[in-house]
Amino acid sequence: MDYVFEKIWNETVTRISAIYGEKLDYAAILFLIGVQELGQDYQKFKKDQKVELMHIGICSLLVPYGYYTFIGRDEEGWPHFERNSALPHLTPPEQELLVRKAIVRYFQ
Repeated sequence: MDYVFEKIWNETVTRISAIYGEKLDYAAILFLIGVQELGQDYQKFKKDQKVELMHIGICSLLVPYGYYTFIGRDEEGWPHFERNSALPHLTPPEQELLVRKAIVRYFQ
């Protein structure tokens, strides 16, 4: 286990959570990144929109790693991405670690 990274991760989660007044989990942080990247005022989102916002969050996080390219926004202002290359074959814990590292990078 990378204790240095885990410390940085926990500090990042604590800092983000303090803004919202409750401890946020991994999925909530992905959702918030998606809302941030959407760039619209907060609103009530339907279930499928929430899933799409998490996808926007993941794509946005993986752009600096070269996995996705931002290609533009649709007529409603929602961002769209194109996958550049297949993600490496990762186990679920490895996938989560990649995204958590990208989250830390996003908030630095």
